[in-house]
Amino acid sequence: MSVLNTRRLWLMAASLAAVAVYVGLAHVVASEEAAADAVADPLKPAADFSNIADQRARSVALFTEAARVLQSPRCLNCHPVTRQPTQGDELKLHVPRVIADAEGHGPPGLACSTCHQVENARTFADPIASVPGHAPWALAPASMAWQGLSIGEICAQLKDRKRNGNRTLEQIHHHMAEDGLVGWAWHPGEGRKPAPGTWEQFGELIHAWITTGAHCPSS
Repeated sequence: MSVLNTRRLWLMAASLAAVAVYVGLAHVVASEEAAADAVADPLKPAADFSNIADQRARSVALFTEAARVLQSPRCLNCHPVTRQPTQGDELKLHVPRVIADAEGHGPPGLACSTCHQVENARTFADPIASVPGHAPWALAPASMAWQGLSIGEICAQLKDRKRNGNRTLEQIHHHMAEDGLVGWAWHPGEGRKPAPGTWEQFGELIHAWITTGAHCPSS
């Protein structure tokens, strides 16, 4: 092999290594930023509510804290008033315009998976730094639309088996604490603020709310 070709191969290898380092550093920075956001906007752990003697009041307080997640943009965008999703922290109408079907997916020819892949994808461009990704990716059922509702209304909605997909409270907890699409809210990709606290804390709050009677705030 000539010296010139050897030099070219060396430069190519060095370039690939530099790209790998850049991508790795970008991932670390994004992870550190997400962790910093969680610290900056923490959830109170479930144990902090144990000093509330009245069980109903404790249950209401637990749900009120958990509702900070439910009312964050990461959840609200997938629980829109209409079948059109919203996006961003400002809950702007989704671009391109998409009207989801009864199953929560886009229309023929423009399914959610057309743009939303199995993981977040960076765009390296403004104003959208990354495209959210998870498999599956879909809107919540229309009966679970809660943008604009009060904490108490969301709570009643979650408990109503006629609206929640006939799920028991235990199944609601499983969805909240173990469904990866819910967990995405804490790893939403570059350019988005994660949901408050951590996914584990949120799951513990929901579990504690259920075990204390699953009482709802009055408003």
